[in-house]
Amino acid sequence: MDSIVFDSIVIGGGHAGVEASHALSSLGAKTLLLTLNLNRLGNMPCNPHIGGSAKGNVVREIDALGGLMGQAADINPLQMKMLNTGKGPGVQCLRSQQDKEGYPKIIFSLLSKEKNLSLKQEEVNLIEKEDALWKVTCASKNVYFSRTVIVTTGTYLNSRIISGSLSHDGGPDGENASLNLTCSLNKLGIKTFRLKTGTPPRIDKNTIDFSKGEIQPGSNLPLSFSFFPEHIKDSAKQLPCYLIYTTPETISIINNNLKKSALFNGNITSNGPRYCPSIESKVVRFADKPRHQLFLEPETEHGDSVYLQGFSTGMPYEIQEEMVHSLPGLEKAKILKYAYQIEYDALCSFQFDRSLMIKKCPGLFVGGQICGTSGYEEAAGLGLMAGINAYRYLKNMDPVILKRSESYIGVMIDDLVNKGAEEPYRLLSSRAEYRLLLRHDNADYRLTPLGHRIGLIDEQRYEKFLNKYKTIEQVIEILKTNNISNKSMLNDLLIKKGGEPIDYGVRAYDILKRPFFHYDEVRDITDALIPYRLDYQSILALEAIVKYEGYIRKEEKEAQSLIKEEEMKIPSDIDYLHMDGLRLEARSKLDMVRPTSISQAARISGVNPADISILLLKLRRLKK
Repeated sequence: MDSIVFDSIVIGGGHAGVEASHALSSLGAKTLLLTLNLNRLGNMPCNPHIGGSAKGNVVREIDALGGLMGQAADINPLQMKMLNTGKGPGVQCLRSQQDKEGYPKIIFSLLSKEKNLSLKQEEVNLIEKEDALWKVTCASKNVYFSRTVIVTTGTYLNSRIISGSLSHDGGPDGENASLNLTCSLNKLGIKTFRLKTGTPPRIDKNTIDFSKGEIQPGSNLPLSFSFFPEHIKDSAKQLPCYLIYTTPETISIINNNLKKSALFNGNITSNGPRYCPSIESKVVRFADKPRHQLFLEPETEHGDSVYLQGFSTGMPYEIQEEMVHSLPGLEKAKILKYAYQIEYDALCSFQFDRSLMIKKCPGLFVGGQICGTSGYEEAAGLGLMAGINAYRYLKNMDPVILKRSESYIGVMIDDLVNKGAEEPYRLLSSRAEYRLLLRHDNADYRLTPLGHRIGLIDEQRYEKFLNKYKTIEQVIEILKTNNISNKSMLNDLLIKKGGEPIDYGVRAYDILKRPFFHYDEVRDITDALIPYRLDYQSILALEAIVKYEGYIRKEEKEAQSLIKEEEMKIPSDIDYLHMDGLRLEARSKLDMVRPTSISQAARISGVNPADISILLLKLRRLKK
């Protein structure tokens, strides 16, 4: 293998590395995946769940483009649940509890079938350029060559495990750290900085009194991340989660021992994820709250480990024992694995462009938490795009740049490139200006045509996609051109839903637009719709289109304005540093980011509208 020149080498087998490897090999690139442990491909060292607010939409986008995560997550979830169903479709999202032991096996099985992919268990120590190729040297002294490299090392670079005053070199979940690669990246001129994250204790389920918690069952709906799942697990086989709360004793223990926490004793100085704080940070930050909610979530289908969500901590082990035993139902709990914090190296995100290629190192791409993000879903989305664009770089094709108006992945990459990340970046629905366009139900409509064009969606699946939306269009036309056939049943429904009966003809479309009416109900009372029995996924898409028609049209109009601004291109060689009229901060930020359009320039942190006016004036002069 040592003499083979690969098209691409992917370093790291987490969620980013998995998606990057899959994309490259599926597109036909000869790919090598190097990872510290082949038994933990796509491992979930923190909470073994996939999805959630905005994140679930990202998994749908990955699936719509032809990625793996959604497909893998659907095979054997412990629980599936649709969140925010009482709110509008712009914030509804899917969340699944996964089997921590089973998921990596699924990923290994899927990757092992890839014809153009080689898997190798290696620790990479050195990346360097040798003539036109990238040379990758491993701790084993093995050397590999490739035309492109994608670094997806997650939280392993110079990682340090910390609890209380104790710390040691180590990766997440008991793995080894990668202690030499950061130095290699620095020699290439790549700047790194420290971030941190944390994970809570794991509890033996046999020592928990679940009767003191509030049961949180999964959904009985046919839910899936994949738009065309091969299998949907029987809802009766799902495992429940449980809701509990901290007690006054818990808060007292934490307050009395704050100086012992690594987060307050100076043992940790790096920034952690704002939206996933430790329990002691929550107690201090929200001192007026009498309690904090926690969830007991199973980690495996057949094992005993329970994840105590919301209880991440930097406390020493003996204080963790006190804290856990102060919780309802956990008075006699046995801790299987203590909580810890982990510090690691990440890249300053201004160094890569929107294709995820390092600007000063052509052919070197990055993806996942090394980019400054947090979360499995964000990592997978970045890895997928890095893989796609590394392939297109090999073929001298333009990179795929996802717009903010067409995907959460596009929002994330745009934020990282233009605003940077001083703490682990987490996707939230509030980060998207057009979240009604970026719904859970329509990720395939937004991205599957693109996935087909670039070669990740095969003809069979694309044909299914076309037929789905052809049917939806036919149903919408029938809804608009047919009145309700059975007025008696309609009035019964109206009264049941708290409305007033009607004695005039009404379009089926107008009834479906009403709150609390669903397609199957309208279908049953409209003769022309009887032949059109839609599946759950199609109904979600149809109802969103009909019920939110006006709002969707408004956001589409606003998004078109943004696209026009994106078309106002900026020359790649423009000199910002000597541009008269620009403030010094704007000169520095524009020169660092090197935006490709006026729209992108306007989104850069530190660039204000007056700076954009100066830049527009300069561009007009250049065109004369």
